[in-house]
Amino acid sequence: MQKEKFNNSSLLRCALTHRSYVHENPLEGEHNERLEFLGDALLTYLSGDYLYRRYPDIEEDELTRRRSALVDEKQLSKFAYEVGLEKKMRLGKGAIREGGYQNPNLLSSTFEAAIAAYYLDNNSEIEPVRSVIEKLFDSVPEKIFVSRSKVDPKNQFQAWVQRNITQEPPDYMTTQVGGLPHAPEYLSEVFVERKKFGQGQGKNKKEAEKAAAEDALDNLAKEGFI
Repeated sequence: MQKEKFNNSSLLRCALTHRSYVHENPLEGEHNERLEFLGDALLTYLSGDYLYRRYPDIEEDELTRRRSALVDEKQLSKFAYEVGLEKKMRLGKGAIREGGYQNPNLLSSTFEAAIAAYYLDNNSEIEPVRSVIEKLFDSVPEKIFVSRSKVDPKNQFQAWVQRNITQEPPDYMTTQVGGLPHAPEYLSEVFVERKKFGQGQGKNKKEAEKAAAEDALDNLAKEGFI
């Protein structure tokens, strides 16, 4: 939370410190994973409360889907950029070489840790955190909720393929391409009859394949096929 004032700067310092940095600098103390755990819980609560109040007529299953879209890795990494965390993360040299400053998994994790640090810095009061996070929530365009609340993108893409090309399901080629032992990064490419339709990355194979399907759907939309 670079734009917010911290009374205890060591809390922010810890939030920005990745395990890889501590591994290379043992005297630096604690890394941010405990804060990340707390931040995840805070964001789950705050996003649920925000959506409950903002959409009084929407049913529980749709609220759940919208909450998932609001606090998923991709969206949280965007929030990290918005508050200026991307170049402030304290990463080990190996993580930096592997593109850590642009890694959505590291960005989203750091953002969660920063939220927790700000909460603790404000004597565990939720309202200061709410005032910050709801401004970010307000900046999220409605189309994100609409696009991510539809049918699962893998099912949606498969349905299009089976209507227009073949009854055979799309073929996903998914491999680990980087990351760290406890935070791997996967790349998935989706093919139909050996033609590549899209690709995407995620912190596990399921997320990478979902991202690949979303990319394929976006490409079809750009070409006017859907």
